[in-house]
Amino acid sequence: MFDLISLIKTAGYLGLFGIVFAESGLFIGFFLPGDSLLFTAGFLASQNFLDIRILAPLTFLAAILGDSFGYAFGSKVGYKLFTKEDSFLFHRHNLERAKKFYERHGGRALILARFMPVVRTFAPILAGVGKMKYHTFLFYNVIGAFLWAIGLTSLGYYLGSTIPDIDKYLLPIIGTIIFVSFLPSAIHILRNKSDREKIAGFIKSKFVK
Repeated sequence: MFDLISLIKTAGYLGLFGIVFAESGLFIGFFLPGDSLLFTAGFLASQNFLDIRILAPLTFLAAILGDSFGYAFGSKVGYKLFTKEDSFLFHRHNLERAKKFYERHGGRALILARFMPVVRTFAPILAGVGKMKYHTFLFYNVIGAFLWAIGLTSLGYYLGSTIPDIDKYLLPIIGTIIFVSFLPSAIHILRNKSDREKIAGFIKSKFVK
């Protein structure tokens, strides 16, 4: 697990902008700790390490621009990802999973995906691949970015400001956020028969003699 507090203090505002931007629209950013990072940054703002008046709008802007970049990338060359070989940073399975989620929920996927690791990185790219009208994309993009970036930083700031000694509970809270953010993806995977078979096969090969 990332040492989020040290990471945020080292990265500063510019680093936070870059991380949120990358996770929102660069397919190499899918592994970044977006939800927990935003919450922890908001908490640090409540402890006067950051200024929430700068942090909240900065991450909001980074989320919008990151998704917009992902959309532009998808519109121009995103279709090539479907023929790209798997590598350390790219797995076609992640793209296919995001594609199914996007096809199921349409434009709302851009809002829902904000709170789903991996899926949120690929959703704007798929919107570009699917040639969604940009004004429609921007509408969902802004709403999702507001709920995600403003919402999570504000939540961290509010709890840090109102609950005495919340730093004692910070790790359990972050752990809960990570668990909840991965839960929808896990449910989606487990509902898919082929994914269940892959998981069962992996467990059998590793642990069953």
